[in-house]
Amino acid sequence: MRNLRHFAGLLLGVIVTGALLVGGGWAAQQALTVAPGTAAPVTGTRLWIALAAMAVVGLVLGLVVVGRVSPLATFVPSMVLLAWTVVYALDVNRALSFIPDEPSMHQVVLEAGAGNVTLLTTGVYALLGVLMFLPVLMPSRWSRRHDDLDDDYEEAQEGSYY
Repeated sequence: MRNLRHFAGLLLGVIVTGALLVGGGWAAQQALTVAPGTAAPVTGTRLWIALAAMAVVGLVLGLVVVGRVSPLATFVPSMVLLAWTVVYALDVNRALSFIPDEPSMHQVVLEAGAGNVTLLTTGVYALLGVLMFLPVLMPSRWSRRHDDLDDDYEEAQEGSYY
């Protein structure tokens, strides 16, 4: 059962990584974009949708960080974010080349990529990477929970005849 828990954590980590990169990048781009034809920031429905998307991504990240799931669920996204940040620190052009910018890409992917540039260059991904790596360092996250059956068995021995 332990291996199954860690395999599920690995899959959850891949999903969280995708949600963070696509959802978080898209939301950051939408919130930071200037309204067309004006110099004013975006307001109204578009801003509320972007903030709601950020809140959902934050909720998913928070649940994975504090939840009792395999530490692989936080290890995978943390390594992606920290590795990308290290590549950015060593070679800016190479790090930015990982972001899709082809005109043939879907508009949502292009907007998420533009948001990823902002989050990467401002250090937000470094901060999130370190935050998501901390649960990996806690030994209690790697061990399984105590079963209720084990506790009942110990209580029965204490009150036994011998």
